Amino acid sequence: MSRIHEALKKAEQERAMSQSPGAIETAPAVLEAPLETTPFLRSEPTEARFASGGIAESLLARSRQTAWNPDLKSMLFFSGEEHGSGMEEFRTLRTRLYQIREKQPLLSKLLVTSPLPKEGKSFTAANLAQVIVRQHGKRALLIDADLRCPQLHVLVGAEPGPGLSEYLASESDEFSILQRGPMENLFLIAAGHRSQNPAELLANGRMKFLLERLQPIFDWIIIDSPPAALVSDAGLLARYADGVLLVVRSNTTPADAARKARQEFADHNLVGVVLNGITPELSPYSQYYYSVYSEDGKAKG
Repeated sequence: MSRIHEALKKAEQERAMSQSPGAIETAPAVLEAPLETTPFLRSEPTEARFASGGIAESLLARSRQTAWNPDLKSMLFFSGEEHGSGMEEFRTLRTRLYQIREKQPLLSKLLVTSPLPKEGKSFTAANLAQVIVRQHGKRALLIDADLRCPQLHVLVGAEPGPGLSEYLASESDEFSILQRGPMENLFLIAAGHRSQNPAELLANGRMKFLLERLQPIFDWIIIDSPPAALVSDAGLLARYADGVLLVVRSNTTPADAARKARQEFADHNLVGVVLNGITPELSPYSQYYYSVYSEDGKAKG
């Protein structure tokens, strides 16, 4: 039985327990990012990813410096603390992703999605990007590709636009949509204004071009997408990503929705599952899971 299957099975078991009399309701979150069995290959040094030289430096230099006002309850690494609630668990997720990258050296564009809304995808994406740039010399880019219900600019307290929707509509270039805030090496492309035709914008070819242009500059590009079960956007974005991280929430995500999402991304390198809202001490699979939760104990995103 694959560890991804175990994660989805665990979500179904926890949901059933929550519906039984006397069930204990808690909201830590757990993650599971399995190593794949692809041939072992060493990744190129990170510096090689930034080999675009003058273009890269010009783009970064012309990015907009904005005054972010992050939600410190959700953005765990902006507080300046080293061992706050949930921080070590995101470090564990970071480590697992680098282990996967050792076997998949081209893994750098990671799509973070969920079957349904309110399962923690934006919270996971934002904190994963933060923990990556806590490493010396690592650059990360957060892209809010949820053009229907954007959240990343709210979480980090950044300007909502111009952003991705303006770029996809050919109203802005990459220089004007790239933001940087107070955290060194962390960059953001917000969603921008809400579009009437987000699926058409995502499929028009400019998203693919943007990612190809930005990939050499960043160690990781973390893409927050709309929920997979509601609209086609996540499937479109998965074509441009190197891997998919699926976020589900215990006691909330229907097992059928989780399984359908897993099937949808089977051909798009589903590298792991983040399971929110589970009680670790009740888990028979506790050796596979690590809690990831916000300061107030609620799943985010």
